[in-house]
Amino acid sequence: MNGFLPKNIHGRSSKGTLCCLLILVLLAVGSCTSGDTRERIVVGSKPFAESYVLAEIFAQLLEAEGFQVDRRFNFGGTLVTYEALKRGEIDLYPEYTGTITQTILKQPALIEANAINDALVAEGLRILPSLGFNNSYAIAVPAELADELGLTKISDLRDHSELRFGISHEFQNREDGWPGLVAAYALDARVTGIEHALAYQAIHDGRVDVTDAYSTDGDIERYGLVTLVDDRGYFPEYLAVPLIREDLAERAKSALELLADSLDDERMRSLNARAVVENEAFASIATDFLFDQGLMPERTVVQRNIWRNLVRNTAQHLKLTGIALLLACTVGLAVALLVFRSKPLSRGVIYVAGLLQTVPSIALLALMIPLFGIGEIPAIIALFLYSLLPIVRNTITALVTIDPTLRRVAVAMGLTPLQQIRHVTLPLALPNVLAGIRTAAVISIGTATLAAFIGAGGLGDPIVTGLTLNDPNLIMQGAIPAAILAILTELAFERLERRLVPPHMLSATV
Repeated sequence: MNGFLPKNIHGRSSKGTLCCLLILVLLAVGSCTSGDTRERIVVGSKPFAESYVLAEIFAQLLEAEGFQVDRRFNFGGTLVTYEALKRGEIDLYPEYTGTITQTILKQPALIEANAINDALVAEGLRILPSLGFNNSYAIAVPAELADELGLTKISDLRDHSELRFGISHEFQNREDGWPGLVAAYALDARVTGIEHALAYQAIHDGRVDVTDAYSTDGDIERYGLVTLVDDRGYFPEYLAVPLIREDLAERAKSALELLADSLDDERMRSLNARAVVENEAFASIATDFLFDQGLMPERTVVQRNIWRNLVRNTAQHLKLTGIALLLACTVGLAVALLVFRSKPLSRGVIYVAGLLQTVPSIALLALMIPLFGIGEIPAIIALFLYSLLPIVRNTITALVTIDPTLRRVAVAMGLTPLQQIRHVTLPLALPNVLAGIRTAAVISIGTATLAAFIGAGGLGDPIVTGLTLNDPNLIMQGAIPAAILAILTELAFERLERRLVPPHMLSATV
C-alpha cells in the first residue's frame, strides 16, 4: 500500500485540512456588532444617481436626528427595492408616484397621495409628502440630431424609422414604459436594451440616436441632449416621495416631512449634475443640501475614503464567498461520497448541478428574492448553488476512477467502509477534489460581484455605482480587487495542493 497511498495521511493531511477549514471559517466571519444603542433605520436606493443622492439626504437627515442609519444602496431596480421594503429588509427609499401607481400597484388611475396611501396600507407602507419635483420619463436625442431632423416632440419620431433606439432594460419592460409608448405614438423602431447610464455614453459615441431619460438627469446637460415634448401626454407625474414602512418611528417620519417641497426640477438636476458631471461624492452633495436648507447644524467636509471602502467591500466579498464555498464543500463532498458507486445517481446529481450552472447569475439572484428576501442570505445560497457543480463533478470523477485493485486491497486489510473512505478513497481522490474546490472558489469570487444588485454588498458595490455614474475609476475599485482575489485564490490553492498532495500524485494530475 505504501507505494500507492499518500504518506503522512494522519499528520500533514489532517493538519493541512484543518488549516484550510480554519481559513474558510475566518473568511466567513461576519462584521463585529456595534455597541450603538440608537434606534436603527435602514435606508435603501435604486441604482441611479438621483436615487443615491436622495437616499443619502434621507440618511444624513435621520442621523442628524439621532438615529443609527444603515445604507443599503444599489438595489437592482424598482421591484427588487420594493420587495426589500415590503419584507422589512429596508425601512424607506426614494420612489416616484408614477412608478408606484403604474408599476408597483398597477393602478394608473390613482393620482392623489391619500388614494395611493389607501392602496399601500395593505402592505404596511405609505408615502410621505412630495419632495417637490417631478422626475418624469422623457425621450432624449442629441441636440444636433434634433436640429437636423426637426425633432421637437415624440410624435415626430414616427417619420424616422431609421433612428436607433437604446432603451434601458427597466423602461423596456415597464407597463408605463416602452410598450405603452409604442402603442400611444404608433412607433416603428429598432430597439436595443442597454443599462440606463450607459445609454448616454452610447448616444455620445454615436451608437444610438434615441434613449429614455429621467427629466432631472444631470446627463442631459452633460451630453448636450434635448428632451422631446410628450405631445400626447403619455407619461404620468413622477413626483419624488419617501416611500416608507408604516411602522417607521414617528420622529423619523416628522424629520423626513421637513423635506417636503424642498426641491424643484432645476435644483434636483443641478444636484445630479454634481454627481455625474463633477464626480462629487453623494455624501458631500447631501451635506451641502441639508446645510443650505437649515436642516444640518454645520457643513462638514466629506471625503471619499477609498481604502476604508476597499477594506469593507473586500471583507464582505470574502464573507459571501467563504460561507458559500464552505457550504458547497460540505454538501458537495457528502453527496459525491453517497452517490459515486451508482452510475445513474451520479449522472443525475451531476446533471442537476450542471443545470443550475445554466441559469444566468443575475436571474438566479432574482429568483432567490421571493424565497429568501434580499441581502446576504440569498446571495450566499446562489453562490453555493453555483459552486456545487465543479466540486461534485470533480469528486465523483476522482472517486469512480480509483484503481479497483486498491479498493480490494483495502477490503482485504479489514478496513471498515469509513476507514476505506478516510485512508484510501479520499486521499487518492484529493488532487481532483482540490481542483474542483479551486474552480468553485474562483467562480464564486467573480459571481459575487453581482450580489450588490440585491443589497449584499461586496466588491460589486463600486462596480454598480461606477456603471451608474459612467465612472471607470469606481468600476476599477471593484473589478481590480476582485481579479486580485481570484489570482490570490489560485496561488493559495496551488500552495495547499503542494502541502496536502504527495509529489508523485501531484505530478500525475498536472
